[in-house]
Amino acid sequence: MNQNPVAPAFEVNASRQFTPWLFEQNLSLAFTTYQAGKLFFIGLQSSGKLSVFERTFQRCMGLYAQGSSLYMSSLYQLWRFENTLQPGQVHDNYDAVYLPQVSYVTGDLDIHDIALSNSQANNDSENLIFVNTLFSCLARVSQTHSFIPLWQPPFISKLAAEDRCHLNGLAIRDGQPRYVTAVSQSDVAEGWRDRRADGGCVIDVESNEIVTTGLSMPHSPRWYKDKLWLLNSGTGDFGYLDLKRGSFEPVAFCPGYMRGCAFHGDFAIVGVSQPRHNKTFSGLPLDEKLLQKNAEPRCGLLVIDLKSGDIVHSLRMEGAVLELYDVVALPEVRHPMAIGFKSDEIRRIVTMG
Repeated sequence: MNQNPVAPAFEVNASRQFTPWLFEQNLSLAFTTYQAGKLFFIGLQSSGKLSVFERTFQRCMGLYAQGSSLYMSSLYQLWRFENTLQPGQVHDNYDAVYLPQVSYVTGDLDIHDIALSNSQANNDSENLIFVNTLFSCLARVSQTHSFIPLWQPPFISKLAAEDRCHLNGLAIRDGQPRYVTAVSQSDVAEGWRDRRADGGCVIDVESNEIVTTGLSMPHSPRWYKDKLWLLNSGTGDFGYLDLKRGSFEPVAFCPGYMRGCAFHGDFAIVGVSQPRHNKTFSGLPLDEKLLQKNAEPRCGLLVIDLKSGDIVHSLRMEGAVLELYDVVALPEVRHPMAIGFKSDEIRRIVTMG
């Protein structure tokens, strides 16, 4: 028996026009994979070739980018990174160097989506909102506690560490948390697991109304260009919600289990994963649709043209990375990287405000 099995190789393959598209859009991307415990940055080297940079964080999931700041959730912490470079500055050919500046220790809350509200406060503890999936609520970070609950779905009778409905997605509208996705309306411990195929819903946080039901494992709601976009992950459909009719309108079928959605210009960037063959991911409508289309699920990023609904570019991952969770766009950044904890870099980079 091989006592030291070789780890599967990690391969990244871009579609033919993916790197020119990044260049034209003056854009780079970051995404998380909790399955492999990695934060990845996708950009371009000075030669024009694709750059893939990664750092290790246990169970990293939610991502949010605003200005020079990058926020990320991990197994028991919420992180804020700051880009230490000014526009036009370069460090070792990188034009963005994200340094971990602040960490909130939350405990293992199974944090999914994270976002910033635009309250008048100038600190993260007032503005940083996250989906506390374990306790089925929206919460904010605290200087003194694991979390401060902000809101819970109307059907959740008690805040308990039971992941009752698998609350997972958060959309900010007009600077405030407005829409969330949940896999079910269950009010018992892990009750969502029995409602995966069609129990999904979108809830209006402001009015406490259920906006739509009948979704399959919905994720990543995002308010963009006056529409509420989301991933109906259990069917493989990317689309938007007609808020007047309460209906989900598919725009593109994505061959994989979708999680993570970012926007830039007329494009959506969606993460797809290879579904795990267990009770969470098997038996969903996505399985039948892939079979009908004679397609295999893939892992990677898909770029969707919002005008046509076509998947125009893609980045495919094989080997060690099988699942993604979240993705963000980093506009006006060509070649990003982040500082880790296991080298001397972190003690040598000193910034002054």
